Formats: sequence, structure tokens, C-alpha cells
Amino acid sequence: MNHYKLVITYDGTAYCGWQEQKNKPSIIETLKKTFCIVFAKEVSILGASRTDAGVHALGQVALCKTDLDIPTQKMKQAWNNALPADIVIRSLQQKQSLFHPYYNVNQKTYHYHFFLNRPLPFLSRYGWYYPYSIDSIMLKKALDFFVGTHDFIAFRSSEDIRKNTVRTIDVISLTYIKRFEVYRITIKGQKFLHHMIRRIVGASMSVASPNNRSL
Repeated sequence: MNHYKLVITYDGTAYCGWQEQKNKPSIIETLKKTFCIVFAKEVSILGASRTDAGVHALGQVALCKTDLDIPTQKMKQAWNNALPADIVIRSLQQKQSLFHPYYNVNQKTYHYHFFLNRPLPFLSRYGWYYPYSIDSIMLKKALDFFVGTHDFIAFRSSEDIRKNTVRTIDVISLTYIKRFEVYRITIKGQKFLHHMIRRIVGASMSVASPNNRSL
């Protein structure tokens, strides 16, 4: 059995998320089905993260296991040519069996974008249009509160049943990209709980938005 490290980018708009779900299109299902069509072989794929519906990825890392034995560049090219336009394999490298995308993670990076003005149509799916005023200094202070090691049990989803809810956030930054009139919140850490990132952002936005107390 051959082991490969994949780095995948995708626009998640048309998918229910990374993980397979009954009667709904997912990223991993699309990758598997396309591989089977192209190579007439089964494939096992395990991702480093499980992105939710509508979430996009620039560098989702995954482990691919198959008994197919062809040059990696040929495999990547043939697989990419058959994938839909919203999924692209950026790199494909053969690895030793010890490689694991979940347990060998050093750090994950999440970008969360929001607009205070109605965004351009070709950007709208990549950020949250938030039609209220924001105190950016207060927002940065609220985000900084989460840096470090904390018990994030209050910020997980009801579907997340993991007993250990202690996580460490290494870095949180807030930047403004003037060209596209978008704010970017960047959060880095080794691992996160389900919905933890979006709930941290939502709580911080609520603190920094005196004109919207409905959050």
C-alpha cells in the first residue's frame, strides 16, 4: 500500500463540507469518486481538518492510501484533470507509512474575513457581510483575550463530544486589506474544537459592535 501526502485547495460553496454525508456532496467524496473513475482503483483519504459547509481551503493536508503504483506527477495531473473546477490538488508527494495528517500537525491556520460595506460580487462568498459599525481596537483586544491555553468548552458545538476541551491558540491577528475593503482575522494553533473559530469570532465581534446587541 502506497502512502501520499496531498495538499488540496477548494471552494466549498457547493459542498456540505469536507467529510462525507448521506445524500450531500462533500469534498472527500468527490476526491474518492474521481480517483476511482480515473484509475479504476479504490482510495482511502484522511484529512487534517474537517471543514464545514461553505468553508474554503487554500492548503488542506490529507493522507491518501492506495495500491496504485504510478509516478506522482502523472497521478496528480490525471486526477486534477478529472476533478471539478472548484477542487485542485496543489501537491502530491509519496510518504512513509508513519505520516499522519492529524497526529503530525505542527500548526493550523484559519482566515476569517468580514466586510463592513457590501462586498464585490466575486468576493462575497469568501467573507461575512456585517452591516454594523465595529470598533477595531476593541475587536483586537477581544481577540487577544483568547491567545494562550484555555478551556474552550463554551465555544464548541453541541456535536463535539470530545472530553478534552483545552486548546492552545498561538496567534490571533487582525488586518485590513484596503484593496478589497475586507478585514482578515487570522488564528493559528495546533488543533481546534468544532465551530470553535467561528464562535470566537462571533463573541469578539459582539463585544466590538455596540450598535448590534442581537449577536
